[in-house]
Amino acid sequence: MNIRILELIEGAQAAKGLTVIIDVFRAMTVEAYVINNGAKDLIPIGSIEDACRYRDEHPGTLLMGERGGKKCEGFDFGNSPTAVKDFDFTGKTVVHTTSAGTQGIANATHASEILTGSMVNAKAIAEYIKKSGADEVSLVCMGLAGVKNTVEDRMCAEYIKAMVEGTSFDLAPWVEKCKTDDGKKFFDPDLQEVFPETDFHLSVEADRFDFVLRVVTGPDGLMHTVRV
Repeated sequence: MNIRILELIEGAQAAKGLTVIIDVFRAMTVEAYVINNGAKDLIPIGSIEDACRYRDEHPGTLLMGERGGKKCEGFDFGNSPTAVKDFDFTGKTVVHTTSAGTQGIANATHASEILTGSMVNAKAIAEYIKKSGADEVSLVCMGLAGVKNTVEDRMCAEYIKAMVEGTSFDLAPWVEKCKTDDGKKFFDPDLQEVFPETDFHLSVEADRFDFVLRVVTGPDGLMHTVRV
């Protein structure tokens, strides 16, 4: 099994084989919480316009997403796990659009299979990869808006890779590095409305969930994130 760690939009475009699109802060983390809380359908979409069009055509759909970290105007939720962790999504369809994570899904056109990647279900992802028998695995770190490398996504990729290969990995120093990298915004008192500190802790918590999220193309031609 050949495991490659790739970066950003270019990495998603170059990804082949079983591909994991990683966005710890916060897209793929928040998707795990939404699915865990009972969402019937989760649809990652690239643009705000397409998300709004889908809701217009399917009344009752919830919109979730951000640009520049801030909740998109007119949306029901931003991209915060704090905001969704206790919300009951049972029976709901959720459309999700973000600056990085969902863009990675949209750009991974050469992947044979796509999983979403986050710390909260990293062990489950590693187990899935080991059982898959895939010859080639691409772990794509989406970083900040898909254009700037970040420590938290690299941490997740290295953690998954280590578990697949059976090598040791010390998370603690990586989590500390996250606090001074892209994660520092969660500790800024002036940014708590958009980046609450609880989002940091919810996002770096390893292996909270025991399921994998797979992205599949539905009969409607759209991508759907499903629990497997």
